[in-house]
Amino acid sequence: MHEMGIAEQLIKIAIDSIPQDIGNPKVEKVNLKIGKLASVVEHSLTFCFEIATKDTPLENARLDIDFIPVTVHCKSCDNNWEVTGPVFKCPFCEDGDVEMITGREIEITSIELVD
Repeated sequence: MHEMGIAEQLIKIAIDSIPQDIGNPKVEKVNLKIGKLASVVEHSLTFCFEIATKDTPLENARLDIDFIPVTVHCKSCDNNWEVTGPVFKCPFCEDGDVEMITGREIEITSIELVD
């Protein structure tokens, strides 16, 4: 289950981003963007995050996940579109020379601390 590794990295990044001058910080929420092709199972990540945050400033913090669709750019006709099926072929010119714009990211967009 790679979700535990992802959870551990999220925790490390979140802790490293907390300003040093905040005494006894508590994180309330971690906001994420996760691409639909990142192969992340939401309930598995949430479960792993809950386990891995024990005895850290993120204990009892919740994950707020925004799933990002797969968008692709056609190098031939310069069109962008959202992929909804298994075919990565341009619906405009039917060329297969495409590059992925979004869909594989795992990104912390913000971290909310308790006042």
